[in-house]
Amino acid sequence: MKPWIAILFMTIAAGVAAKARRTRSASSTGSLPGTKLLEVVLSVDIQRYLGTWYEIATIPQRFQKGCVGVTAHYSLRDDGDIDVINTCRKETLDGPERSVRGKAWIVDKTTNAKLKVRFFWPFAGAYWIIELDKDYQWAVVGHPNRSYLWILSRTPQMDGAVYEELLRRIAAKGYDLSKIKKTLQPS
Repeated sequence: MKPWIAILFMTIAAGVAAKARRTRSASSTGSLPGTKLLEVVLSVDIQRYLGTWYEIATIPQRFQKGCVGVTAHYSLRDDGDIDVINTCRKETLDGPERSVRGKAWIVDKTTNAKLKVRFFWPFAGAYWIIELDKDYQWAVVGHPNRSYLWILSRTPQMDGAVYEELLRRIAAKGYDLSKIKKTLQPS
């Protein structure tokens, strides 16, 4: 191999490796250039977190297009990981039901607040519990780069004062509230 080709190859490889390190660092620490670390709750009792949650609001994602009446159901697997079943109705509360099954696992055993969720192998996303009611009646789940967010409740409707307080907390964490949309749920 000619020396200039080897140098070019090493330069390209070093650039790719540096970009991968920056991306890994941002997704694992939550810090992207110009943002502060996204903090999670101090502790999550996974047994209490299991069960059904209703999506109250979200930063809409492509894969949720047209979804209303959204729920997420979490159950413990024999291997200690978590089964996830997300269900929604298409366009209206009477619309056809769609669901997808995935798997979650805890990546921070100190708090249990940082998980990864996979619906389609090999892709997995960060699932960070950033707000949680002491009685596990509501939760806020985010992504370290603040591109994802879900406000969840054990009931299809959430008290307006609680919702407004959560929006205040979410804004303080660096989320753009203009991106958050309420999810239609049965009353």
